[in-house]
Amino acid sequence: MEKVIEVRLKKFGKIYLCKTEKSFKIGDKVVVEFEDNVNLATVVSQNADKERYKNENKIGTVLRKASVKDLKIHAEQVYLEKKAYEVCKKNIERLEIPMRLIKVKSLFDGSKLIFYFTAEGRVDFRRLVRALAVVFKTRIELRQVGVRDKAKIVGGLGICGKELCCRGVLPKFQSVSVKMAKEQGMSLSPGKISGICGRLMCCLKYEQEVYDELWKKSPKIGAIVDTPDGRGAVTEVNLLMNNIKVSLLSGENLRPKLYSMKDVKIIENKKISIDKKEWDKLKELEGK
Repeated sequence: MEKVIEVRLKKFGKIYLCKTEKSFKIGDKVVVEFEDNVNLATVVSQNADKERYKNENKIGTVLRKASVKDLKIHAEQVYLEKKAYEVCKKNIERLEIPMRLIKVKSLFDGSKLIFYFTAEGRVDFRRLVRALAVVFKTRIELRQVGVRDKAKIVGGLGICGKELCCRGVLPKFQSVSVKMAKEQGMSLSPGKISGICGRLMCCLKYEQEVYDELWKKSPKIGAIVDTPDGRGAVTEVNLLMNNIKVSLLSGENLRPKLYSMKDVKIIENKKISIDKKEWDKLKELEGK
């Protein structure tokens, strides 16, 4: 009976779906065909979560459980990738090409070497391709990646002290925005909301659904509310503690006072907005 399992092509890579008629244990090495390429992969789940991948239209096929010969081929691949990295790096320096090599990937059948790199803009690497083809006698592909992909490939630690999410737990990058940081009450200082890639931290997405639900029932800063002490304007909101600070519009004591959300009634709400100067300063953080 055919079923779908989850595999990783590399240790910290994206999780892929593959069809198979056989049973495999988690951790088994298997040879899979995906998008016309054959790769060695590791089984990470015996049954795919169909809800999670309901929009996935690319599914590979498990060809077989990896043999001793397959594992030997993979070991030779790893050695070739290290050698190709050093050769390419020396040629980049020799040819003075403004690019930085990140990683080299050899296809399982040895038909192609893929060199991943970063650069400020477009670069002419035709001489580099010719030089590499002469040495390795195979097809050469140079693939430029963005700063987020670079962080995923190189790895590192986030400001939380743990391994980068993109390197360890995220199967693919998710869309994050400056508005998420604003809604979660975080400082909009670039150093506090961006990762080592220089873009917004992926973890901003994790709790966003909870904040979306909380904001639907909560007044925004600047909203007009009725309190047990009279009408006032909201000056601070603490969603997790379920309270707000309100500056009364009349009375003897006009200093902001703390109230529970359940004790106030919203008269006129506001929208969460980002100052244009702040936005101009932070919009680059949303890029890839």
